[in-house]
Amino acid sequence: MSSSTAFPGQSPLAETAPLSLCAREPHVPADRLVSEMVPPPRFDSVRFDTYVPDPNQPSQSEAVTVLSGFAAGLGGSHATGAGRRKWFGGRKPDRKPTGPRGVYLDGGYGVGKTHLLASLWHATPAEPSLKAFGTFVELTNLVGALGFQQTVQTLSGHRLLCIDEFELDDPGDTVLVSSLLSRLVEQGVALAATSNTLPGKLGEGRFAAADFLREIQGLSAHFRPLRIDGEDYRHRGLPEAPPPYSDEQVTRTAYATPGASLDDFPGLLEHLARVHPSRYGALTDELGAVCLTGVTAVPDQSTALRLVVLADRLYDREVPVLASGLPFDKLFSDEMLNGGYRKKYFRAISRLTALARDAKGLVAQ
Repeated sequence: MSSSTAFPGQSPLAETAPLSLCAREPHVPADRLVSEMVPPPRFDSVRFDTYVPDPNQPSQSEAVTVLSGFAAGLGGSHATGAGRRKWFGGRKPDRKPTGPRGVYLDGGYGVGKTHLLASLWHATPAEPSLKAFGTFVELTNLVGALGFQQTVQTLSGHRLLCIDEFELDDPGDTVLVSSLLSRLVEQGVALAATSNTLPGKLGEGRFAAADFLREIQGLSAHFRPLRIDGEDYRHRGLPEAPPPYSDEQVTRTAYATPGASLDDFPGLLEHLARVHPSRYGALTDELGAVCLTGVTAVPDQSTALRLVVLADRLYDREVPVLASGLPFDKLFSDEMLNGGYRKKYFRAISRLTALARDAKGLVAQ
C-alpha cells in the first residue's frame, strides 16, 4: 500500500507508512542491559500510596505495610551514597545476612504485584545505581551477556535486586538462578520477586521438579512468601475490550497514528522466533501503537511463550495494541490454558486486553 492510499469515503492516509516489527532486528549491547535494570515506563511513577487495595482483600493492604517496612529496613551506609559501589566491582557490604533476605509476592495475575515491586524499588533508600529491577528473562539474559562471575560482581554491590515474573521454565534456569541468588545473598543483597507461583512450587508441571528439588528448596529459603489475593485490577469495573476490528480499520489506523507499526500476525510470530526474547524490549522502542492483522490461535507452546514476553514488554511500555482476526482470549488453546504455563498465558491475555482497550481511541472510522 502506498503512502497516499485512501479508502472509499475517507481522506488520504498519513504520508508516512507505518513501521514494521518484522523489519526490526535489534542488537542490545551489555551496557544497555545493565543501565535498563530499572522499573519500566508504566511503573516509573508508581508508589505505595498510589496502589489502591481492594477493600475486600485485606492481604493487599497487608502487603503494602510489609513492603514499606522492608524498604525502610534496607538503608545502610553503602546504600545511601557512602562507599558507593560501581556496576563492575567495589568493596563488599559490611553486614552478613541472617535469615531470609528477600520477600516473594505471590498471587494471581492482575493483583498489582509489579506495581508493588516497583514501589519497593522506588521506596528503598538507595541511589538508583545501587538498586536493580528486571524480569526473570532479563536477569538470565544478563548472565548470558556478562557471564556468571561478572554478573555476580556487577550486582553484588547492590542493596536490592527486584525480579519480576519469576518463573523457572527449565532445569538450567533453576540451577543458574539458584546459584546466582545464593551468591548475591552472601554479599548482603536483598531480594524481592513476583510470581504467580509460590517459590516452593516453581517449575511444577514443566519439568521433573523432583530432580531439582534441592535447587528449588534453596530458592525458597531466600524468600519470605507474601500472598496477595484479589481479582484482576486491569479489568475491575472497566468495560470489555473492544472486539477485533477489520483489516481495513487496522491498516487505516496504522497509517493515521504516528509511530505505529503494522504487521501480519502470523508473520510477526515467525519473526519473533528469529529474535532473542531479551531483545523484545528494543523491538518495541519508540512505538506509538502496534497494529496487527489476521490474529490467529498460536500454533505451539514455544511460539506462545515468545508472545507472552512480547505482551509483557508492550504492556511495560504502555503501547496500545489494535488487531483484526481472533480476540485475544482465543489466542491460546484449552490445552495450553490448562497446562503448566497457564498463568503466563492468562497474564498475557489480561495485558493484551488492557492494551486493546487503550487502543480504542486510535481507531480511524
